[in-house]
Amino acid sequence: MQNVLLIYPEFPETFWSFTYALSFIGKKAAFPPLGLITVAALLPEKWSKRLVDTNVDRLTDKDILWADLIFISAMAVQRKSAERIIDRCRELGATVAAGGPLFTSEPDGFKNVDHLVLDEAELTLPKFLSDLKNGGAEKIYRAEGFCHPGDTPVPLWELLHMKRYASMSLQFSRGCPFNCDFCNVTALFGHTPRLKTPEQVITELDCIYASGWRGSIFFVDDNFIGNKGFLKKRLLPVLIEWRKGKKGCMFFTESSINLADEPALLDMMVRAGFDSVFIGIESPDEASLTECHKNQNRNRDLLESVAAIHRSGLQVMGGFIVGFDSDRPSIFQRQIDFIQNSGIVTAMVGMLQAVPGTRLFDRLHRESRISEPFSGNNVDGATNIIPRMGRDALLEGYKSIMKQIYQPKNYYQRVRTQLRELKTPAIIAPLNIQRFLSFFRAAIRLGILGKERFQYWYLILWTLIRKPRLLPTAITLSIYGYHYRKICERYIF
Repeated sequence: MQNVLLIYPEFPETFWSFTYALSFIGKKAAFPPLGLITVAALLPEKWSKRLVDTNVDRLTDKDILWADLIFISAMAVQRKSAERIIDRCRELGATVAAGGPLFTSEPDGFKNVDHLVLDEAELTLPKFLSDLKNGGAEKIYRAEGFCHPGDTPVPLWELLHMKRYASMSLQFSRGCPFNCDFCNVTALFGHTPRLKTPEQVITELDCIYASGWRGSIFFVDDNFIGNKGFLKKRLLPVLIEWRKGKKGCMFFTESSINLADEPALLDMMVRAGFDSVFIGIESPDEASLTECHKNQNRNRDLLESVAAIHRSGLQVMGGFIVGFDSDRPSIFQRQIDFIQNSGIVTAMVGMLQAVPGTRLFDRLHRESRISEPFSGNNVDGATNIIPRMGRDALLEGYKSIMKQIYQPKNYYQRVRTQLRELKTPAIIAPLNIQRFLSFFRAAIRLGILGKERFQYWYLILWTLIRKPRLLPTAITLSIYGYHYRKICERYIF
């Protein structure tokens, strides 16, 4: 029998960490380590398993010494924490196996890891476990091709302290049909979306719901609408049926902008309980979209596409990038104008970075324009490339965007723009004790102590008059704004 410790490294403070927003709702982390609890389900049932997510728990020497084997999974943004944990485990004589996006993309950077179980664990973990049992485990395990989603087990949710998280996560598909040259999704998971069956999805939802969870659930797909026909005919009808008689469990996900072209699909998603979607807008500039092969965003009215999604009842969270070779000095004001006019409140703007394994990285490496390792952090004022416009010009332009869009006046104006367009959803998350307390915390921190108190109370009054059922959304977006400003003040301004 093996004692296995699964360790998830710490996230630094970024836009996506939601660190400052979490304190309003009494949570410690935004999302759980879905990959690790899925790996745990692939391990022999008789093995003893423990999970330490260092974002919500303290990792002790006693934890490490208990384990016969340690698994670590991480993304690039967790690199520093992962390196510290690996060093600590090695000092205590522990055997370390590592996998996940960070190690799969940069296996040569981790010589002190005993075993690298890379690519998709459904394919590489069984061979590693077999070799380990026979006393001949190798250094690196790689896969050829991709796994079938039917081979993915139900994650071991019982390993989590679920109440410490703001959202749960569920994966329906892997892979994306598009080929943006800065994105490593297709390198990791391929172009053809591989889908779990509706029965698998419902089984996972039932497990989450049976645990008592009633909060948000993130469908962590690379592109939720990668197979639109399957969604319309099979998954969404089942999700709509599942929701009957259920309380809470609102969904959000990631999608491409062509979701705006599908009114029937939008309607079904809203009826299934989706309330927001992250979309990579990247740039309002056609030349930049052409450069990065973001073809699904080209030759369309992006503002109207965003508005169409808002009118359906889905909030759009947007990703934006500056620093393409095609970008001119005017791009910074164009980005500001687009973000303000679109009403995209959650606007994640980053400087272009080249991720190992992408076509962008390969091209810039050939041009000797990779200047440092990829950090995975898009808010620390750094990029790992030598931009065509010059690093100083890019950084100053980036700062100008962030100062403008997260200034309280402009931020709250975007909230009103979005709420004005947003269709009031028929399904609204129920009020629980933490959400109730968050309203009071917001009133004190934002409405009394905050620099934005005038804008905050004006938004509350405006919402009560114009869109009273969207008051919880207005307060939530106000709390997000507090987090974004804190991040900007710490790392950018």
